[in-house]
Amino acid sequence: MAASISLTQSFRLRDPLVAAHPFRLASPFRFGRSFPLFRNLGSRSPSASMSVQAPKKSPDVEFLDRRESGILHFVKYQGLGNDFILVDNRNSSEPKVTPEQAVKLCDRNIGVGADGVIFVLPGVSDTDYTMRIFNSDGSEPEMCGNGIRCLARFITELENLHGMQSFRIHTGAGLIVPEIQSDGKVKVDMGQPILHAPDIPTTIPANKDGSVIKAELVVDGISWNVTCVSMGNPHCVTFGSKKCEALHVDDIKLEDIGPKFEHHEMFPSRTNTEFVQVISRSHLKMRVWERGAGATLACGTGACAVVVAAVLEGHTERHCIVELPGGPLEIEWREEDNHVYMTGPAEVVFYGYVPL
Repeated sequence: MAASISLTQSFRLRDPLVAAHPFRLASPFRFGRSFPLFRNLGSRSPSASMSVQAPKKSPDVEFLDRRESGILHFVKYQGLGNDFILVDNRNSSEPKVTPEQAVKLCDRNIGVGADGVIFVLPGVSDTDYTMRIFNSDGSEPEMCGNGIRCLARFITELENLHGMQSFRIHTGAGLIVPEIQSDGKVKVDMGQPILHAPDIPTTIPANKDGSVIKAELVVDGISWNVTCVSMGNPHCVTFGSKKCEALHVDDIKLEDIGPKFEHHEMFPSRTNTEFVQVISRSHLKMRVWERGAGATLACGTGACAVVVAAVLEGHTERHCIVELPGGPLEIEWREEDNHVYMTGPAEVVFYGYVPL
């Protein structure tokens, strides 16, 4: 698989190897040769921050408009380290990439490398656009919180929009409304959390008004206290086990325990799992095992589910900072409309193209 990439302004990857070898590892492509699409570098030497002068107009509208047969043009975005391949799919209601091709594209050794592939499709009914996503394992989730922030920023680039903007996005989880803020962050109305057990879905017996709140779930011989929430996709949130009620999330062996939660028989559609440490009434720390993607640096819907669960269990107030491995998200579960609002960054990593 051959590929080309172009660096953009504010290129900030957290891998220390990138700083040591900025051009060789500027993308997950590893082909042992130089990339022909580096642009806007001029005569400047690469700095530790990898900041590159950007064009005055929207960086790569012309690049994105190219339509070579058999070539997929994309932009890679990241939100708190949760990274995605964004594809302009506005001219068709069918994704340009199959789930099998998405698996190859997301492979970090022989592909682009990402947690998922996101498509901007035409809107339906009264929505502006439709969002679909294939996970790195080829499965299709209902929605992705970090992904929809990246999608909103991608749309502003595709449409050459500036300033504060908002969009009505149709997703598998229903209508989602992201809004570009004046500081460049994206605030998303994530809608109302779903707490009715069969709708999450989970077969854990409901223990409070049809909901699963601090219920017992046995995983690999250990009894965990779990609260189940759907943000359009299923989440199992735990603040600790029966033996150890207060988690220290850095001690969790996520690769061992995460898959056992994801594929537990009590979750007929599998589940995302969040392990949470309470720092204060307004500060939570979490690690996540995502359904279909594994351990990731951030999960927007997971952070929303965590705050809902924390409020229901009495750990926090309704407005919290949720600290993820990739950085913080601001989450608010408003009492007046029962909607959850998420605010966080979304940034371009690079532009590229790859033959399908």
